[in-house]
Amino acid sequence: MDNPVKILELQKSIEFTNDGNLSFFFVGTGSAFSKKNFQTNVLIIKGADHILIDCGSLCPYAFATYNSSLSSVRNVLITHSHSDHIGGLEEMALTGRYISRTRPKMVITDYYKKILWNQSLKGGCSYGEYSDGSYMKFEDYFEQIKPRLLCKIPRPLYETEIGAINLRIFRTKHIPDNACSWRKSFYSEGILVDDRILFTGDTRFDKDMLDWMCGTYGIEYIFHDCQFYTGGVHASYDELRTLPEDMKKRMFLCHYGDNYEKFDAVKDGFAGFAQRGVYYDFGKS
Repeated sequence: MDNPVKILELQKSIEFTNDGNLSFFFVGTGSAFSKKNFQTNVLIIKGADHILIDCGSLCPYAFATYNSSLSSVRNVLITHSHSDHIGGLEEMALTGRYISRTRPKMVITDYYKKILWNQSLKGGCSYGEYSDGSYMKFEDYFEQIKPRLLCKIPRPLYETEIGAINLRIFRTKHIPDNACSWRKSFYSEGILVDDRILFTGDTRFDKDMLDWMCGTYGIEYIFHDCQFYTGGVHASYDELRTLPEDMKKRMFLCHYGDNYEKFDAVKDGFAGFAQRGVYYDFGKS
């Protein structure tokens, strides 16, 4: 590889800044029901800037095990509304308002903001205060960053920046299990970081998406959703094994079950299983 990734151990606590290299810290790498590796939530760091991708139900506890606090997070992006991706978001909202007195920024479209607030967060966050004739709103807890729509074909693609971090956000094919395309799927997102690192988020096997991303951008590494049986709402290990060798050797698998040690991802052509609690340092662009 022209730019091999460096895997660096956590020292005392999570660092939210670095020397300017693009770095991923996996708070967790497990599936929704993992008991060993938390849930697949990742902190992206570059220089003075950071953003947390997803905040699952175990995320606040996971931060504590790394001698860190969720209240240190200033920017967040939520890929979709399953509890392993939003279950800790209410704690982030409430501790921000009543303890740290901060209002994190959230990268979110108007469309998904309405879904996330009305269908998930409103019940626990709206009714704590009442003033001026109304209960609390999304904006009382989070500052919205609206990503720009770049194109609608072959699927919606948005862009925004968190300081030095560039994010391209695209639709994925996750739920329900019988949806024939991303168009028929409930809202879910994947992310391309600095046109270099692809994080698929939760998705079923979707080679069209991978061909589009890898054919358009100079992607160095891929962190891909993975489960160990075929069917359901995630890409299976066996399906991912059918990918071209050049694509697999750049691919770390994440969102996997606790039985991952039964599989030899490197032997099967992948870069390996993503590890939690370490930094993936990709250097400078």
